[in-house]
This record gives sequence, structure tokens and C-alpha cells, in this order.
Amino acid sequence: MNCRGASENRGMPSSTLAHLLNLSVHERAELAAALWESLTDGEREAELVLSPEQAAELDCRWAEHLADPTCAVAWDELRRKLLARE
Repeated sequence: MNCRGASENRGMPSSTLAHLLNLSVHERAELAAALWESLTDGEREAELVLSPEQAAELDCRWAEHLADPTCAVAWDELRRKLLARE
């Protein structure tokens, strides 16, 4: 099996995103927390509902894992590899 990977663009202007990504780590973390806290419980629940496509992707990935659990990579190992690429 080979699950597809796709990113979802929600329409934020690239200039706005570029500006936000240039904020300091502390400022980005504060912004993320403030945005999350600005959501009502209902908004959070509605946003966290999986689309049929997302559910299918998770099902596919779970099936791949069950078929070959040895393919799993520990977070520490993945993080180390990613940081080594920088």
C-alpha cells in the first residue's frame, strides 16, 4: 500500500504567512496559544472532525503499520535525522 500525502491550503495570503513565520519563536508560540484559546469548544470540535479523506488516510496508514510494524520510526530517531539535514 502507498498512502497519498497532501497538504491543505486554507487560503491565507502568502505575504501574511511569511510575515508570521518571521516572528520570533516566542512570538509564534504566543500567537499559536492565543489563536487556539480564541476558539470556542464548539469551534475546536468542529475543526477537529476528520474529513472522509483524512479518515481514509489514517486508515491507510494504520493498515500499513499493522501489515509491517517494523517500518515504524521512533520520534527521537526521526527528529535526529531531520535535524541532521539542516
